[in-house]
Amino acid sequence: MIESVIAGNWKMNKTIAEAVGFASRLREALGASPGPEVIVAPPFTALRAVAEVLRGSAVRLAAQNLHEAEKGAYTGEISGGMLREAGCQYVIIGHSERRTLFSEGNDAVNLKLRAALAAGLKPIFCIGETLREREEDRTKTVIERQLKEGLNNLTAGDIGRSLFAYEPVWAIGTGRTATPEQAEEVHRFIREWIAGQYGRGSAEELAILYGGSVTPANIASLMLQQDINGALVGGASLDVESFLQVVRYNNIQEV
Repeated sequence: MIESVIAGNWKMNKTIAEAVGFASRLREALGASPGPEVIVAPPFTALRAVAEVLRGSAVRLAAQNLHEAEKGAYTGEISGGMLREAGCQYVIIGHSERRTLFSEGNDAVNLKLRAALAAGLKPIFCIGETLREREEDRTKTVIERQLKEGLNNLTAGDIGRSLFAYEPVWAIGTGRTATPEQAEEVHRFIREWIAGQYGRGSAEELAILYGGSVTPANIASLMLQQDINGALVGGASLDVESFLQVVRYNNIQEV
């Protein structure tokens, strides 16, 4: 059975002090209680400090991006080895904001996935269509291209060390959310594509997260879907109580 995963992407939010305060409260609230795997992705400046707060806890640390090179003259960039040293276990790659705002194409995403895996990090590989692409009924065509080109030269073993996240771009930061049924349809398509390329075993063990305005109000209905194994949470992950409600989607009233 696939373990459910709730990941919080803080984007360009929180100072080091704010990040440490959040991580401390999150660790205290979760304790050793069973539940989904929880991941937080602070900005680069707070990674090391948050890693120290989370040391020995069940909460995992992710970076929001990385450069494909191990080192070199790449001003302003961060390598996979640097992220590992800072305490990261995961790294988000191919987020829609990186694709749209920073022009990262599928080839660049592929290089970053390979770099992350080579550095011993687990990628959270993001894919998704724009509103125009959905309205033109091109969702599956776009997703297939992102999968084919983004995963070029990756093995079944690499897939087994990765998480995927379906992010309908039109539902990120807009307050709009794909219905559970819409999200499930795409998640099922992704899983079947992986089965065809890497084998049924790889597909059945793959955790596919949904990312697109996930909130305490919609997380439970999303998680009822067979092929939705968790969430990549944006705005709702910036407040501890809100994020805890998402993490505890099976028993929200306790928060």
